[in-house]
Amino acid sequence: MADVLTVDHLQKKFGKFQALKDITFSIHPGEVFGFIGPNGAGKSTTIRTLLGILRPTAGRATIFGQDAWADAVSIHKRIAYVPGDVNLWPNLSGGEVIDFLLRLNGQWHTARTDELIKDFDLDVSKKARTYSKGNRQKVALVAAFSSQADLYIFDEPTSGLDPLMEEVFQREVLALKQTGKSVLLSSHILSEVERMCDRIAIIRQGEIIEVGSLAEMRQLSRSTVHVTTQQPLTGLKALPAVHQFKAKTPTQAVFSVDAEAIGQTITTLSRLGITQLTTTPPTLEDLFLRYYNQEGGKDEQ
Repeated sequence: MADVLTVDHLQKKFGKFQALKDITFSIHPGEVFGFIGPNGAGKSTTIRTLLGILRPTAGRATIFGQDAWADAVSIHKRIAYVPGDVNLWPNLSGGEVIDFLLRLNGQWHTARTDELIKDFDLDVSKKARTYSKGNRQKVALVAAFSSQADLYIFDEPTSGLDPLMEEVFQREVLALKQTGKSVLLSSHILSEVERMCDRIAIIRQGEIIEVGSLAEMRQLSRSTVHVTTQQPLTGLKALPAVHQFKAKTPTQAVFSVDAEAIGQTITTLSRLGITQLTTTPPTLEDLFLRYYNQEGGKDEQ
């Protein structure tokens, strides 16, 4: 099946400032795709370009095989979007805003909408001007999850939500995935991305520096090892695959090891008489920090 979304060497300049230097990735049907990076890296600029709000300086983005800029009107009929800071009509109630957003896309308030209102614990009778940031996000999320879209785009959607509501959001995204929907999720909450996403793109200073599944990225990174042996751990620190070696006692240490060398390292440790051993694969946060600490293509030892 053709990709739902394709971004090909996208660039965007604002005067002399180049916000996007080289953005290339794609989203497959039924995939939850994570888009991560710090503030100012280019996440929101990329998403606004995908939505047809900004015209690219160079490169191209297509959604459902259509040009994101030239065919924005027809594309929007098949997508649902939630920004990180939702502005609502102040004199309308939350319920009126939800119904209006649904009707804009030719859809209607259903029992599913009522279920989402309950799950997100939203008082839809209040005027939008009285809502906190979190409640404004809830209004947009209820409308989006009520929509029958083919692609859902979330740009920091849980900003302002408490942990319980974040759980509701994650559950709803996983439900979309189970029905074959595609999702683009930009988030600074790495545990959220780690739990839900099939593949991840890391953006730094307007460029995509890595795209792949978490499992693929972990193969390129290091695991943390805690070990206790019968004999002293002499010479282990000198191994090329061992990094950040910290000895607690002569026979107890913690260090990181390159993924491809774990077997060889354990073989070396076994000769010293292992009494306790735990290995922990890198988390998404570990991977993210490693990529962002890279200087000149080399990471810190």
